[in-house]
Amino acid sequence: MTTTLALLPLFLVLGLLASGRASALAAGLAGLSATLAASAIIVTQQQGAAALVGLFLHETSAGLWLSWHVIAIIAAGMFFHRCQQARGAHANGGILEANPRRLWSVCFLLAPFAESVTGFGVGYIIALAALRRLGLGGMSALLLGLYSQSLVPWGALATGTTVGATLAGLTPNQLGLSSALLQIPIHVLYLALYWRFARDAGFATSLAQKLDDALWTTLLLALVWLFNFYSDVEIAGAAPTALLLAVRFWRDERPDAARLRSALHANAPYVALTLALCATRLVPPLRDFLKPLWAMRPFDNQPAFAPLYAPGFWLVSIGVVVVFLARASIGRVLAETGRGAWRSCAVTLVFVVMAEFYVGSGMATQVAEALRSVAGRDAAASVPLFAAVGGFLTGGGSAANAMLMPMVTALAQAIAVDPAWIAAVQNSVCTNLTMLSPIRVSMGAAILALPVSDAVLYRRAWPLALPPLLAGFAAILVLLARA
Repeated sequence: MTTTLALLPLFLVLGLLASGRASALAAGLAGLSATLAASAIIVTQQQGAAALVGLFLHETSAGLWLSWHVIAIIAAGMFFHRCQQARGAHANGGILEANPRRLWSVCFLLAPFAESVTGFGVGYIIALAALRRLGLGGMSALLLGLYSQSLVPWGALATGTTVGATLAGLTPNQLGLSSALLQIPIHVLYLALYWRFARDAGFATSLAQKLDDALWTTLLLALVWLFNFYSDVEIAGAAPTALLLAVRFWRDERPDAARLRSALHANAPYVALTLALCATRLVPPLRDFLKPLWAMRPFDNQPAFAPLYAPGFWLVSIGVVVVFLARASIGRVLAETGRGAWRSCAVTLVFVVMAEFYVGSGMATQVAEALRSVAGRDAAASVPLFAAVGGFLTGGGSAANAMLMPMVTALAQAIAVDPAWIAAVQNSVCTNLTMLSPIRVSMGAAILALPVSDAVLYRRAWPLALPPLLAGFAAILVLLARA
């Protein structure tokens, strides 16, 4: 009976999302309601009714606090994007000469950089605009545009990874490092698929160009790992892509002074943001001054929030300067931000609070014990599947990790497998599978005005699910063999 109650909220959410008749917010609200009811019954049975008040106050407060870290970046990132739109810097040129070097830069650097800074599909929008400048459209643009999500564990300044790490009892950098290692085999497979999609789009990739692509991909992944190791996870996707974008632009375009000034002017807000984030995390005096300044940490097992160190502060500050210089209406930008961000904020809030109750009431442990009793240590093989379904259906790493991380880490402890690596598999698979979520694919089809059904789209796009799934299953096999 207890196990059934513990499973009910999870299956309710998955069922509603899979039906296509409920939005992520509606499914989350239903799941939260079911979680509250189930946790009340379970806690009353095990600890008595008197424990309910303490459980409700603590888990609600903890969920609200953890949600705030994500919501602050969601809202700030959307504000920054709207400020850029008001400035008009995204329309900075006409059609470019198409070549494989430019295509790789768009797919593996420009679009992932935009997604790392803002998140929530903004990188996909920028990718499609850049691909159109290369003369691409239709199905080829949709497929190649999905590569904007190829570094999505660090999307939206790593909000999903931060939530997952907190719920797994890890630091964000610990989860970021292990996710960076798993991203190596994932990117190897992504690159192989990219060459196939590029060929279908009319980009003949020579052996020399493939070696060049492989070299730069290796350099990108090495820098992502290094930034996770030496800096904060928030910039581990944005900083390497920005750095390599600058180097590639210099190598491939050979800009004269006029073109260089034009490129810097067009991308000035992104340059300023990258420099500000890197300075506050890589320059010890500045970092050591800002990180503890007015820092708030009401819960020992959750990250602190320092207003002037938080990425959202710099997103908003630079965005305000952009709007002022563009002489745009700040009121209109704020209104557009509210319309664009409220749903993602609400979804995050609901799923994170649900996750806190799952942990605090003991339901995550109940589900893990049930899986262990049925499948034993082989139950670990379910982690990539759960993660894939969660990422695919929610379209966001924060929501998917909030929904599933408590269960999979409890399962790892029950079967005596390293919880940190199980958390990494959950985080890597679920975040990478968001690229194929109906939210992303339908958005791309709408922007490109593709007159085809979802079934046709997925018949072409489904191979992109293989890299994270295969890497996830391989990691589980290694864990089971070593345990």
